[in-house]
Amino acid sequence: MSQHNIRNLTTLVALRNTEVERLQTELAEKESLRERYQKNLERLTGLYTNSGPSGNLHPALAGNCGDYKQAVMQMADSHRLDLHMHEADMAVSQQQLNAAWAKREVLGKVLSKQQKVVLAQQNVQERKQHDELATQLWIRDQK
Repeated sequence: MSQHNIRNLTTLVALRNTEVERLQTELAEKESLRERYQKNLERLTGLYTNSGPSGNLHPALAGNCGDYKQAVMQMADSHRLDLHMHEADMAVSQQQLNAAWAKREVLGKVLSKQQKVVLAQQNVQERKQHDELATQLWIRDQK
């Protein structure tokens, strides 16, 4: 394995790192959005539960209060549906992140293995050179 191939593998590992970082950032943004959805749902639930009973009010006010509660409940249901869709999207993003992380790890292991092979080859070459020099020195001493 040449230094060129190791450079190529190093570049691939760096690209995979960048991809993993991008996916982590994307997932963090989606988590933030999920938290906002949940807080909005809590507020909407509080709005229609804290508006009080509408049966004790004047009939016109009771109708308005009931319409208000219905509208807020429909909005909360719509937010719940959006939240579920968003959580499904987050699950897909998490799977993509896991796959990218696994690819990066595999490439990192391949790179490490190839670097060890190249280092071993270099060590063998150095030992051969040292042996040749020692042999030449020994031959000179024999003359």
